[in-house]
Amino acid sequence: MPTRVTFYVIDAADPGARLPFACRLAEKAWKLGHRIHAHVDDTAEATRLDDLLWTFRQGSFVPHEIVATGTTPAAPVTIGADAALAPPADLLINLAGDVPDGFDRYARVAEIVDGSDASRQAGRERHRRYKAAGVVPETHAVAANAGAE
Repeated sequence: MPTRVTFYVIDAADPGARLPFACRLAEKAWKLGHRIHAHVDDTAEATRLDDLLWTFRQGSFVPHEIVATGTTPAAPVTIGADAALAPPADLLINLAGDVPDGFDRYARVAEIVDGSDASRQAGRERHRRYKAAGVVPETHAVAANAGAE
């Protein structure tokens, strides 16, 4: 079955809106019994997402960990900047600026784009890359404070 790619376009131009939405999406997928990997650009963003997964919503608990070289992740939600270290998962949440290598090994890919010009331009480029790989992405507009669909 081909990978299903969904772009979630947040109506806020605030780049800070992407991580809270990613947390809500990860929580929803985890509660449905899925394994999730969040792909980020660097360790600083991995740390921000790690911290936010503990605090994004009162009373929330999403078991997660940052993927590190030489470790075998046990949590159902993982975070990492190196696509080669990403464990198997059902859903890839891509928060990085580019399409990660091996995206097609996931059943679903979620791309989260905020309303800023830079984010939208990078999103358009990733959209083109998916299409060039034979995937026709879906697009959903979401409010900045909306939950994950």
